[in-house]
Amino acid sequence: MRQRLVVVGNGMVGQRFVEALRSRDTDGRWQVTVLAEEGRPAYDRVRLSAFFDGVDADELSLHRPDDGVDLRLGEPVVAIDRAARRVVTGGGEYPYDALVLATGSYPFVPPIDGAYVADGPDALGPTPSLRSGVFVYRTLDDLTAIRDFAKGRRTGAVVGGGLLGLEAANALRLLGLATSVVEFAPRLMPVQVDEAGGAMLRRYVEELGVVPHLGVATTAIRSRPDGELAGLTLSDGSWLPTDLVVVAAGIRPRDELARDAGLALGERGGIRVDETCRSADERIWAIGECAAVEGTCYGLVAPGYAMAEVVADRLVGGSATFPGADLSTKLKLLGVDVASFGDAHGRTPGCLDVTFTDPATRVYAKLVLSDDAQTLLGGVLVGDVTAYPTLRASVGGALPGPPLALLAPAGDGTGTGSGIAALPGSAQVCSCNAVTKDQLVGAIAEGCTDVPGLKACTRAGTSCGSCVPMLKQLLAVSGVSLSKALCEHFDHSRQELFEIVRVRQIRTFSRLVAEHGRGRGCDICKPAVASILASLGNGYVLDGEQASLQDTNDHFLANIQRDGTYSVVPRIPGGEITPEKLIVIGEVARDFNLYTKITGGQRIDLFGARVEQLPQIWRRLVDAGFESGHAYGKALRTVKSCVGSTWCRYGVQDSVGLAVALELRYRGLRAPHKIKSAVSGCARECAEARSKDFGIIATDNGWNLYLGGNGGFRPRHAELFGQDLSTEDLVRYVDRFLMFYIRTADRLQRTAAWIEAMEGGLEHLRAVIVDDSLGLCAELDAAMARHVGSYSDEWRDTLADPDRLRRFTSFVNAPDVPDPSITFEVERGQPVPALGDRRPVTLGLPTTMGVPS
Repeated sequence: MRQRLVVVGNGMVGQRFVEALRSRDTDGRWQVTVLAEEGRPAYDRVRLSAFFDGVDADELSLHRPDDGVDLRLGEPVVAIDRAARRVVTGGGEYPYDALVLATGSYPFVPPIDGAYVADGPDALGPTPSLRSGVFVYRTLDDLTAIRDFAKGRRTGAVVGGGLLGLEAANALRLLGLATSVVEFAPRLMPVQVDEAGGAMLRRYVEELGVVPHLGVATTAIRSRPDGELAGLTLSDGSWLPTDLVVVAAGIRPRDELARDAGLALGERGGIRVDETCRSADERIWAIGECAAVEGTCYGLVAPGYAMAEVVADRLVGGSATFPGADLSTKLKLLGVDVASFGDAHGRTPGCLDVTFTDPATRVYAKLVLSDDAQTLLGGVLVGDVTAYPTLRASVGGALPGPPLALLAPAGDGTGTGSGIAALPGSAQVCSCNAVTKDQLVGAIAEGCTDVPGLKACTRAGTSCGSCVPMLKQLLAVSGVSLSKALCEHFDHSRQELFEIVRVRQIRTFSRLVAEHGRGRGCDICKPAVASILASLGNGYVLDGEQASLQDTNDHFLANIQRDGTYSVVPRIPGGEITPEKLIVIGEVARDFNLYTKITGGQRIDLFGARVEQLPQIWRRLVDAGFESGHAYGKALRTVKSCVGSTWCRYGVQDSVGLAVALELRYRGLRAPHKIKSAVSGCARECAEARSKDFGIIATDNGWNLYLGGNGGFRPRHAELFGQDLSTEDLVRYVDRFLMFYIRTADRLQRTAAWIEAMEGGLEHLRAVIVDDSLGLCAELDAAMARHVGSYSDEWRDTLADPDRLRRFTSFVNAPDVPDPSITFEVERGQPVPALGDRRPVTLGLPTTMGVPS
């Protein structure tokens, strides 16, 4: 007879257990019933924050329909009757021969005064009665509630500066809220990073506009007379105004069912289980965050998966035991890569620290070594975590290379030297799923020839994904050609998709994915294809389905700012502008109460426009002769210039004239990444041309052309490509350079990285666009001619079409009502967001700097 197995919980670990058991139970011994509290099947909580990047519940789902599993959603278990061997739900009773508890954990909400609807014992526990405006960050329903409540709000605060707290902070930032983080410890992510790593992380976080309050606790949440949140009182007596609070102060195991059933618990909670994950009742097992293995609870998915495999093996007669937990983590928090592994804090007696710090590139790394400096014990990485997979797999073994070589930024990535080739076969490459190098090598030998194949065969890379670079390295050193697929929906690279779209004259994403891909697309391929379509002259970027493909800023042809307003950036070619146009900009800024700033690219930014004001502002600018500066798009931004030979006594060529001509020639040119340029009128380089994607410096005999520079996170000087070029040759080479870049670069790849990754580098590029080594020059010339001939200003086109103008509203159901949450204060005579968390720098000077308030 089949035995009855009941699984309580359908989270990531519960789902993994069911899959592991089904793969082992080939005789069909177990009849499986899964009882889930949530109304939706298992989904990827590790990627939960992707919800705010547009990833929906279906894409996060881990559920695979299985006729052999009876999945009951929205039916939580309320009691366990151990004597009768049955569980009780609101809808009935379920007998069991074996019971697996995978109830996970619940968010811990400290007893903060004012956080709850009512004080008392019902306020704490798995379902706290939080007051309006206070949220936890655990389920998709929580995230939906946060998103809905944030509409119309200006500020948000997160209680907790650990992993989940920083994820929540990023979510609030993406929702347009000015965000603060309150952390009791003296640094962010205190469990994962050390003091120096926390300091580097803080610099990143502050640069993104998130304000950390460290070394303080939240003592109270206070309200305004109308019931809305007013702010937080902190333990140092300070006041933090906020409209919304997310509590991310840790988790507690969901062990209430076990407690009520009389099962033994760990000292700090959790269902106490032995190394086989069996509880004090031989019929009951516990896995995941609710389980205290030998008294210890683990809050990461990798130990939970290991427990799931152990119990699945035991239920079919195996002898598996829990192998211990790898607590290594690698995450991108607020756009910052952070990783820790092994003994990250150096608690091993006699251990040694080797550190690498580069303030210019915001990189910090530390290795913890044994006292003889021969064994890697752990480490911390902030900013550049390329070495993480290799280092994590080496913990407990010999160093795979010299310490400083391991800590320095990544090299060629070939997997030789200090890479995966140096690891022993027993090293775990994927700690989430306990997959060793030997297992991966065996899978490759059996025919797995790409990363998806290795994932399917071994499960490596299917959880956090941090080991995927090592899978690619291992395939490379094994002589296997790697896939260049753009994402899981396309087997083609961006370059190949560009050619498919161009040759087959495809005009929509839906046709491209139907004929050459699969699924519905994602936040990787949709913007990439949108850029390709725009590069090939597919018309107005917001017509039809193209609107749904665009990045955030492109939706309103403007850059969204931290307070939910937008900036307006009219094009000022070469920085040259007439007094009449300056007057128009001033009048527009005055009439719409906009903050004005001259940018480093010789343009004027107008900040603080509400979305419904954008058409009104742009109508006045367009009527005055301005056009879009494309500050919101992956396109040409500016061609900066000095005054050149027109005014400067050192100038040898007309740098302004050339800059204006080039900016007008390449305006609106969509690309894999933003493009910047500059023209200097002499070798004194006042326009800083060598820090641009293409820069031009005048000589007595013509122009020197420099290619592949950029500022930003990792500044790089452009390299000299051609000397003393005539204007005609210069423009020809720049035309071809840009078109070749657009055709062949990866998504979001700057020209500097593109040239660095190109086999042969600048010499190969010179052969292509000067010597026509690939026979492409005629095509590249024609493509640029089509772009120049077909250019149309997006804002002029928008203003001419009433249907297009309908998208510019703050509230769909009240299009004429401005957003009441947007308010300003005056600083140095200009309007700035009234967000309450800004700390103006005055150095003791009057804040108006002599300008009337």
